[in-house]
Amino acid sequence: MHLEKNRIIRAAREEDIEVIMAVLDAARCIMRSSGNPSQWPDGYPTREMIEKDIAGGFGYVIADSQTTVGYFAFIPSPDPTYSIIYDGAWIDNRSSYHVIHRIASFPHAHGIFASMMEFCLQRDKNLRIDTHRDNKIMQHNLQKHGFSYCGIIHLLNGDERLAYQRIP
Repeated sequence: MHLEKNRIIRAAREEDIEVIMAVLDAARCIMRSSGNPSQWPDGYPTREMIEKDIAGGFGYVIADSQTTVGYFAFIPSPDPTYSIIYDGAWIDNRSSYHVIHRIASFPHAHGIFASMMEFCLQRDKNLRIDTHRDNKIMQHNLQKHGFSYCGIIHLLNGDERLAYQRIP
């Protein structure tokens, strides 16, 4: 895998939870400072969500020289919040896919999204992701990495998200 020098992506472990929570806090600050004040309310993602990611084998840490700098969840389909899409359609709604959730990094870590994409594309070519309307940084990364806007989905709590898919 061609990643940044000394960068690795590995399955998250229970002993990583504290640093993962710090990464999520840092990402929340990045969102707030870039004009996205409400995507991740304080305490979200919860520790329990991260524990569930890890227990299911879906949580991954991104490390530079053995120091954790990022986190994401890579979850196989189906995702119940993606079953109904409004004002658009999935490019491919028949094939299995993976969903990328909870992408986060420390502000000093660069190229995290590209490294994560390289990792994910080696495992599945059909990827889905959603983001908040105010998350311009994520929308830029999605466009840069070949995702197509598909429509609007609603989270389990009813919040609206912009939905994207990337297929070969």
